[in-house]
Amino acid sequence: MNVMEAFNAHAKEYDRWRRKFIPCFDDFYGAAVTVMQHYCGPAPRILDLGAGTGLLSMFVREAMPQASLTLVDIADQMLGQARARFAGQQDHVRIIHADYLQDDLPGPFDAICSALSIHHLETPQKRRLFQRCFDLLEPGGVFVNADQIVGPEPDLAQWYDAHWERSIRAAGVDDQTMAQTRQRMLHDRLDTLEDQLTMLRAAGFTRVDCQYKWFALVVFSGRRPL
Repeated sequence: MNVMEAFNAHAKEYDRWRRKFIPCFDDFYGAAVTVMQHYCGPAPRILDLGAGTGLLSMFVREAMPQASLTLVDIADQMLGQARARFAGQQDHVRIIHADYLQDDLPGPFDAICSALSIHHLETPQKRRLFQRCFDLLEPGGVFVNADQIVGPEPDLAQWYDAHWERSIRAAGVDDQTMAQTRQRMLHDRLDTLEDQLTMLRAAGFTRVDCQYKWFALVVFSGRRPL
């Protein structure tokens, strides 16, 4: 089962489990939106990569109701949930079934965001994507990634993972669900936070920084210079 198949298989349950699997749910998504609000005007054009069910875009729409959103994902059943979420909002929301690493994308954008998607890419693919995002942004535009990283040392990586599992089990995740989650996590290709900040700088981004961190869950960003 590849990444697309894994997420399509759980499309209907995805949102229901997000709060359990992301112990810092409100702060995590809230930080990503706050970064976009800081850099963008009141009606930005925003691209959501690996948008899935449209969860991040929902928070963006709530905070910036005049934003124009383009959601892209390779898992069409996940996008089916997004289509239902944004039914009747076609004037502000466009949904595209595509591979954001390979397929043509519209642009330019004032902001590009992603949540819990890019960590499925191999390191060279992340570099390519970060460069692609830079090229798709207007000068002054911002790239924001809310994602999972690996700790910079093996013992830290093990600690972060163990702490996350303890937290989600305390929230009610049972053995069967945990096993299914660990199976999906076999598709993860995690890099350290510092390595990814370095990739952003190499792509040309400035003002590169991490705005939020909860163990292995982070929000980081970079701006295309004016």
